[in-house]
This record gives sequence, structure tokens and C-alpha cells, in this order.
Amino acid sequence: MRDFIAFCAMICIVNSNYSEIQNSSQQLKEQVVILSNELEETYGELKETHNQLEESQKIIKQKNLELEQKDLELKVKDETIASLYEKLKLSLQRQFGKKSEKSDSKEEIPPTPFDDPKVTNRNEIKSADEEITVAAYTRKKRGRKALPANLPREEVIHDLKDEEKICSCCGGALSYFGEDRSEQLQYIPAQLKVIVNIRRKYACRNCEETVKSATLPKQPIPKSIATAGLLTHIIISKYAYHLPLYRQEIIFRQLGVDLPRNTTCWWMIKVAELCKPIYEIMGKTIRNGSYANADESPLRVLKEKGLPKKSKSFMFVYLGGDRKNPTIVFKCHPTRAGTHAEEFFRSFKGYLQTDAFSGYDIFKDRPFITLVGCWAHARRKFFEIVKITNNPGLAHEAVKYIGKLYKVERSAEGNNLSNEERKALREKESKPILLEFKTWLDDNFPKVPPKSAIGKAMFYALNNWKELNRYTEDGILEIDNNLNENAIRPLALGRKNWLFSGNEHGAAASAIIYSLVETCKANGINPTNYFNHILNKLPYCTKGKDGDNEEYEPLVPQKYKALLYESSA
Repeated sequence: MRDFIAFCAMICIVNSNYSEIQNSSQQLKEQVVILSNELEETYGELKETHNQLEESQKIIKQKNLELEQKDLELKVKDETIASLYEKLKLSLQRQFGKKSEKSDSKEEIPPTPFDDPKVTNRNEIKSADEEITVAAYTRKKRGRKALPANLPREEVIHDLKDEEKICSCCGGALSYFGEDRSEQLQYIPAQLKVIVNIRRKYACRNCEETVKSATLPKQPIPKSIATAGLLTHIIISKYAYHLPLYRQEIIFRQLGVDLPRNTTCWWMIKVAELCKPIYEIMGKTIRNGSYANADESPLRVLKEKGLPKKSKSFMFVYLGGDRKNPTIVFKCHPTRAGTHAEEFFRSFKGYLQTDAFSGYDIFKDRPFITLVGCWAHARRKFFEIVKITNNPGLAHEAVKYIGKLYKVERSAEGNNLSNEERKALREKESKPILLEFKTWLDDNFPKVPPKSAIGKAMFYALNNWKELNRYTEDGILEIDNNLNENAIRPLALGRKNWLFSGNEHGAAASAIIYSLVETCKANGINPTNYFNHILNKLPYCTKGKDGDNEEYEPLVPQKYKALLYESSA
């Protein structure tokens, strides 16, 4: 019984525990459901948060792209602003700054955004002011030069009055014992005179059939009132001293003579036609040589056939012949095309020195013509940057390298070296400098913006390196094209005064007259004396049957110079 009671009690306990377990199980199930629901809600929230994060990341990525684009745009704008500011500084310098290209200027110039950086990974370049040895020379005596002995003298005697010729001490008469002389230069204004040509006539009184009269000398312009002297004065005033014809018209009017500019302009065209055979000989002289220079400058021609009024023509300038007695030829063309130079140099064989104008690339395929570069142009591009920058940098270093090359040239010129000796000197001293400069350019060109002024200057040097080095091949070659630039400068000065040519005939006439004037100046000939001489001789010259200019040969400036030396010997 006791065991049964215990068993029953145990069963009750078990039932009780089972109920509790069932209750607990139910509670657990409910909690599981609750947790499951919470997990589902949490998962949903997390998923939503994840989606929001992904969306945010997309937005952030888009914003980053937009910021990068804006940064790129700002960078481009900054570079554009800096480039425009640099161009503005260069333009202001070219228009208002010093034109001198001497590298010893100490003027302080405000810095710009394009001050090129210093290069710290290369050895410092030696100063371009190293001493050079040149041949000894005699220093000229300083002081006022004596007035030329060939000028006429007019003596003006300044004497004491009779009452002043008494000694202030004893009252005795003063005796003349000497004089003091001093000279002054007086200017006699220009004056005109009329030459009256009187041709005496003779007749036979016996038969009354024969009549004879003296023959007039041939004139430069037949049936014209202009003498050789007057034409020379007008030519030199315009083409040597840049005085336009309309100003000369005013000056002549003040002297009491009416010479309209259309008349003097027609005279210039007729004189050019008269001088054309000499001009043709000069062109042939250049083509027959082995070394020539070429350059060009714009010229406005108002009524150029087939072109609008505002179009630009170009005056090409060629220099050649003997370097000591050079020949300079001007030719005007309606465009800047290289075909004009090609036509002029069609029979030329030798070295042709130019700047890097693309028109001359036409000669790169010519087997008998070798192009030579101009270091003055290469240096100018660097030196323009030096003028507008304050802190020494790449441009300053480039100028120093080029300065070393010019120092070698000055040494050769100072010691009067022959062509062979100059070539040997360049082999020894210039070529190592060129090699070092080329290495410097190759190292630094990738570091600068290609569209900046320093980038363009470096590109010019690298792109034309072969032509720039050619001057070392022959001692006759110059390092730059400055001789030709000096010849073209008077045209630029005159253009500022007379502004334009009326038509192609006037431009062609100017080309012929400029050729003669500048060739005279390059050979040390007085252009006034030369034109007076040839304008009196040309009317008597004629072309040969075959069109040759043999009779005009003695009138070429170099032949005229030789004639002067012979007559003075």
C-alpha cells in the first residue's frame, strides 16, 4: 500500500512536472515565435539599411565623380588663367617693354603664376660672363671729333675795336701777335633750283634745208621735270629715312614747289623699272652662291589684284653672295606660302638659313639645299620668359646655355678666325655645349606644361634641333639669321610711317629700291652717291640681244664700291 501511495505520488509529481514542461514548452514556442518575428523585423530593417547604404554609396560615388570633374575643370581653368596671364605679360612686354635682348638686365619684374621652377637635380651652370681672349686692339681716343676737313670753311674774324687796342697799364698801342681758332657747324637749309636746258639750233643759210640742234642728255624719266638728284633725294628720304611721300609733298610745298604724291609715286615706279636689270643681277648673285638667308615680313597692299583690301601681303628678304660684300634682295608676294621662296631658290645649291616657319619645310626634300636653323629665334623664346619672370628658373638656364654658344662665336670673330679655324673651334667648344643642352632639354621638357611659354620654347628647340646644329658643319655659316633680320628692320620702321603700298606695282617698286638701298648700306656705300651715279648711267644702258644684263653689271653696288676704291687709289 505504501508503495502504491508512493507510486501515485510519483505519478502526480510527474504529471505536475509534465504540465510545467508543457507550459514551459508553450512559452518557449511563443518566445521563439516572438524572437523569429523580431529577427524578421530586424532583418528587414537591416536589409533596408543595407539598401540605403548601397544607395548612399552610389550617391557618394556620383558626388566624388562630380567633384573630380569639377576639380579637373578648375584645374583646366587655373591653367587657362595662368596661360592667359602669361600671354598678357608677354604681350605687354613686347609692346611696352625693353626690346633689348641683353641678359645682364637688373630690372626687377613682378613675379607671375608661370615663374618656371628651379631645377635642383642638375649642377649649377657656370655664369655666361666668363672672360674670353680676343686679339689686341688700339683704344680710340675719347673726346670731340674734329669736323670733316672736306666741308667748306667760312672764316669770321672777331677783332677788338680801335679804342680797345690800347694798353690799360701804360697807354701804348697793342700789337697783333696771334689768334685763337674754334669751329662751329652751321646747317644750310635745303634749296631747289631749276636747270634750264637750252638747245641751240643751227641752220644752213645757203641751201636753207639743213637744221641741227644740240642733243639733250638722256634722263632717268624722259620728258619729266625730275633730275637724277631730285629722284635720289626722294628715294633716300623714303627708303632710307622712312619719310612718306605725303610728308615730302608738304616739305616741297614749303620750298615753293608743288610735287603731288601721285607724281612722286609714279616716279618711284619708273625708277624701279629702270633699276630692274640690276635687281635681276643681284638675285642671280644670291642663287649662284652656296649660302643664303631668308626671312619675311608682312606688308599691307591696298589694291592687290584678287585679294580683299584688308589682306596681308608679305615682303620676302633674301641675303647671299660674298659674306663681306653681301647682296640683299626684297620680293613682295600676296601670300606667305613657301612656294615663293621655292621659286626664287629654284637653281640654288647650298645652305639656306631661315627661322622655323613651316613654309620653308618645302626645302627639306630638296637634295641640293640644306636648311640651317637660327639660334636667335630659339633664344628669343626663352628670353621673353626671362623678361617677365622674377625668380631664376628653366628659361634663365636655357639662356645661359645659348649664351655659351654665342660666346664661342664672339671669340671666333674677335680673333678674326678663318672659316676652317671657326669650324674647328665649334667642333671643340660648341658641340659639347650643344650635347649638354640637348640632355637638359630632354630631362626638363616632360616636366613643364606643353602649352606654356617655357614648354613652347623647349619644343621649338627640340623640334628644330637638327637644323639648329647645322651651323657647326661649315665655318662659313652663321649661328643665327640676324644679318637678314637687320636688313628687314628698315622695312618694319618705314611701314610704321607710310603704313601700306597702294597696289602690287608700288610694292614691287619698293622691293627693288629697298634691295639697292639695303645692299649699299650692308657694303658701306653711301646710298645717295650710289643712286646719283646709277640714275645718270642707267638711261644709256640697254639689254643684249639674248636679254643679258652685261651693260648693267658695272652698276651693281659691289662693282660701284670697287670702282670707288680704284678711283681713290
